[in-house]
Amino acid sequence: MPLLSSIDRHLFRVISIVTQLLLLSAVAAGFFQVVARFILHSPADWSEAWTRASLIWTVMLGISLSFRHGAMLSVELLHSFLRERNKRLLEHVILVIAVSFLGFLAWVGAQMTLRVRFQTMPSFDVSISWVYLSIPIGATLAIIGVVAFWAQGPRKPIVDDTVI
Repeated sequence: MPLLSSIDRHLFRVISIVTQLLLLSAVAAGFFQVVARFILHSPADWSEAWTRASLIWTVMLGISLSFRHGAMLSVELLHSFLRERNKRLLEHVILVIAVSFLGFLAWVGAQMTLRVRFQTMPSFDVSISWVYLSIPIGATLAIIGVVAFWAQGPRKPIVDDTVI
């Protein structure tokens, strides 16, 4: 178990760093495009494609981070009405639904990646399948995140005492 915990911790740390770098590169490319278009009057053709591709990868990798931290698995209202035994049963049901959906998403994403492998990205001489590859990779990492979150056992609900 300590080995799995270590792999889990390091894997999602690397995913977080890569996601942050991709987001930073998207912002830098978008800023460069604005400067090139409106100040230099010579727009770059690559920056829009890079911004789009890096944001797609950011979202798909970010989904795996969200699932790992349980941010997309909360059914707090229903969870709060159930007894302890039934709460864990609800977590099992959520696990099955999430893994089923993410598995389907990974499968469809892999099929799409194979279909578009001969198309190139505009303004790049790179296959657009590299962008589509984010779908099966992100969904597979999200499955790992869901299972890792579930394996940690029952969680106490987060209660917000904010008064509005």
